[in-house]
Amino acid sequence: MRAREAGITIGYIPPGPNNTITDVDGVRVGHSTIISGGGPLVVGDGPVRTGVTVVCPREGWTWEEPVFAGCHRFNGNGEMTGLEWIREAGVLETPVAITNTHSVGVVHDALIAAEFEDNTEEYWCLPVVAETYDGTLNDINGQHVKPEHVREALADASGGPVAEGSVGGGTGMICHEFKGGIGTASRKLPDDEGGWTVGALVQSNYGRRHMMRVDGAPVGRVLTTEKIPSPYEQGTQAQPGTGSIIVILATDAPLLPIQCDRLAQRATIGLGRAGGGCDNGSGDIFLAFATGNRGIQPEGTVNPPPTVSTNMVTNEYMTPLFHAAVEATEEAILNALLAAGTMTGRDGITAHGLSSDLLLGALDEARALCGRR
Repeated sequence: MRAREAGITIGYIPPGPNNTITDVDGVRVGHSTIISGGGPLVVGDGPVRTGVTVVCPREGWTWEEPVFAGCHRFNGNGEMTGLEWIREAGVLETPVAITNTHSVGVVHDALIAAEFEDNTEEYWCLPVVAETYDGTLNDINGQHVKPEHVREALADASGGPVAEGSVGGGTGMICHEFKGGIGTASRKLPDDEGGWTVGALVQSNYGRRHMMRVDGAPVGRVLTTEKIPSPYEQGTQAQPGTGSIIVILATDAPLLPIQCDRLAQRATIGLGRAGGGCDNGSGDIFLAFATGNRGIQPEGTVNPPPTVSTNMVTNEYMTPLFHAAVEATEEAILNALLAAGTMTGRDGITAHGLSSDLLLGALDEARALCGRR
């Protein structure tokens, strides 16, 4: 059950029709999920709890028509490849893939191979690949993500509803000491504020239990580890707060690259509202892309025109987009938690799922602590 299905409304802006990042026209999401084995860790044999998620900004290959993009590093204890070119040129030219920390290389190489296979004239490629650490539940050193899993995620990419929770890159992730993973949400602005859509997709793998908040209520102070055990109390070397979060924001607004940078920064507020963003050991890295400008020339175009026409949102109309990005990020994190379910991984370590019933009961108690109804 997603947050709104459980009766929890985050913010005031209405969602798009699916309440997913794919509400931005042309954006597609695909997953490849790898689950096998159980019991004690044997490096190379498992247990395996991992995968790959891809976000494709347009129909077809992104290199055919790049999108303007920007990024923000809130805390840099993590990785997202390809950001230097995005900072330099302001364009995203590949799908965005998200996986586990030790599989960035193979996913990066597989994206290059897939690009060259379909575009034999393409002479270079700088894929964007992000990661969070799933080694608490997964045999992360076993290198179980293979090129075929990247191909599977690309083939799976589609619009419409998006699978959430323990799928794709989010399969082995932990959030606020519950089971975490992939989550998504969107916001549709009213016509008098531009009418644009902002969508968020997160891979949530961060946070401490006592910091967790939902709609401003300190539910982590109610759902203590004494009531619902933490996976970090079960013999793992990892500690709460040592995970990460990746946030991908998409919009159909005609933003320029510097405006995409500004939009990406607002994911920080959504993360903070959920109770994250305070740990040195967390990689909090955000990417925003905008599909509203068309005709951007791909790198290496033969005889490109010297100029192309672009539009831009005026600064006054950036405010509603900022609010939409904040709300969509916060709700995407909550959707990831509610969809994830309970998972047992390596060495019998269990990350308990956050059910809607459990959360709703905790919300009432947490709001009472704050004198709210």
